[in-house]
Amino acid sequence: MRLFKYILLIALFSQTAIAQTLLTNSYNRNSISLNGEWKYIVDPYENGYYNYRYDAFDQMENPGKNAYFTDSKVDNRSELLEYNFDESESIMVPGDWNSQKENLFYYEGTVWYRKTFEVNPSNAQRYFIYFGAVNYEAEVYLNGKKLGKHIGGFTPFHFEVTEILNNVKNSLVVKVDNKRKAEAVPTLNTDWWNYGGITRDVKLLSTPINYIDDYLIQLEPGEMNQINGFIQLNGMDISDKLVTFSIPDHGVEVNLRTDKNGRVEINERVRGIKHWSPENPKSYDVIITFDEDKVEEKIGFRTISTKDKDILLNGDPIFLKGISIHEENPLRGGRAHSEADARLILGWAKELGCNYVRLAHYPHNEHMVRVADELGLLVWSEIPVYWTIDWDNPETYANAENQLLSMVNRDKNRAAVIIWSMANETPVSNDRNTFLTKLANKTRAIDSTRLISAAQEQSGYDGLENTRTISDPFAEVVDVLSFNQYIGWYDGLPGKARLINWKIDINKPVLISEFGAGALYGFRADSLTRWSEDYQAWLYKETIDMVERIPQLSGFSPWILTDFRSPRRPLPRIQDGWNRKGLISSEGEKKQAFYVLQNYYLNKN
Repeated sequence: MRLFKYILLIALFSQTAIAQTLLTNSYNRNSISLNGEWKYIVDPYENGYYNYRYDAFDQMENPGKNAYFTDSKVDNRSELLEYNFDESESIMVPGDWNSQKENLFYYEGTVWYRKTFEVNPSNAQRYFIYFGAVNYEAEVYLNGKKLGKHIGGFTPFHFEVTEILNNVKNSLVVKVDNKRKAEAVPTLNTDWWNYGGITRDVKLLSTPINYIDDYLIQLEPGEMNQINGFIQLNGMDISDKLVTFSIPDHGVEVNLRTDKNGRVEINERVRGIKHWSPENPKSYDVIITFDEDKVEEKIGFRTISTKDKDILLNGDPIFLKGISIHEENPLRGGRAHSEADARLILGWAKELGCNYVRLAHYPHNEHMVRVADELGLLVWSEIPVYWTIDWDNPETYANAENQLLSMVNRDKNRAAVIIWSMANETPVSNDRNTFLTKLANKTRAIDSTRLISAAQEQSGYDGLENTRTISDPFAEVVDVLSFNQYIGWYDGLPGKARLINWKIDINKPVLISEFGAGALYGFRADSLTRWSEDYQAWLYKETIDMVERIPQLSGFSPWILTDFRSPRRPLPRIQDGWNRKGLISSEGEKKQAFYVLQNYYLNKN
């Protein structure tokens, strides 16, 4: 009966070779957590791809029986099976294997994960296995059946498993591969640790047969009281359905009828709404219902735009007092993944005096953007199109676009997110310009409520020795001009900043997306001694004075809040595998430059 009931659904929503479009607000859906201890098998030669089960009695009749590490069991004493999840070691999910297992600290390759769980599925529900992120490539199997594959280490994905779930006991297997590849996004060379594993939450989501699949609810750009967006249903019976959209705290209730595709457009004027801002991060309870499903969400309403040299939040100019952040908890070590991690990291940013954070160089976990929403921190979010990419490879572009769409779809209702960034420090070329412009156009097509930028590189101006500019063709495409600059660290000493002038002819706001210097906490010397806290503090003072001479300056996000691990940083007794540009050490201690920047932010209007 159950199989018959879903036969049409499976025809429409069958498992494919790629993960399905993400349900909006997986964060608050009905779910069972699959976090905790998982069994794992390290597989550097990818033997798990081959059939390591041999049954002398029936192999000729069933060649390839139970191939792959899909949690097979020995049926009789004559069988040869060369793996056993039950007897294997355990690892915690979410988490990375590098920080959990000393022997896997530098490991890059394949690890197979297995989790068993019990559930009694209902005929009145559909079920989805949801992953917050797996770095970098995941192949997922449930009860021996391959669900599909996902590529990209920092974006969420799910597979429908309605017809695959067993009553009571189930076995979920994930092949995780974090090998770096030239055609990947990011490519072979990065300046952060390549943490492997199931690094974010795993859940079994449940929905009604027909359910609320997607929605965008935001203020119309430039309109302070006009809420626009859409609601999309999913299922077999979704046309001509009454959908109610309400904001109870503001007395809003709107009834709408879906079209033949299960979609309604929202176009509602709402006067007197309190606008979200860093000073007052007001979010409203938003409720969407129809006869089978109900979704509740907290959404803040604000506008973000530009006018000439200014960034405008709710129509007023704002100076973005920011800091760059990697998704790493230096106190615990390893990839940050929990709400507690987000509150620790963003709490430091608030203490610093920030109203803005740059989440680099990839989409961070959902706790980060939701806590930023709550704390009143504006967010720059970007995809890992980083340094050099295989620009003319269509598969590389498709990979980047898929990561971009996943980032936007997950966070499009978060008031905190104001900038989608397309890239970081990518050398100019025709292929690169085409690649990034396609990404920017795609982003604007699906979300017109936010700004587009990218971390570009500054250059010399018209042959003048000490004059700098942005000469990147992509500057014509973005809404906000941004660039990284390291005068005083990679380019001379901090005193050089006094000689530098800026000439930027494009009439757009400017954000300095990075500046900084390395310092080992506790190393005190004179200000000319590299790696000392004194040198770093001096550079911050000189750089702040320099960038304030840029007429279009609308803010900056120095590099970086905390020290973070990087295999590119081997200097003994100074770096020891850490990038030391943090204002906070790998042990959580604040360096002198932290207080320099804090003093500036607390006194900056």
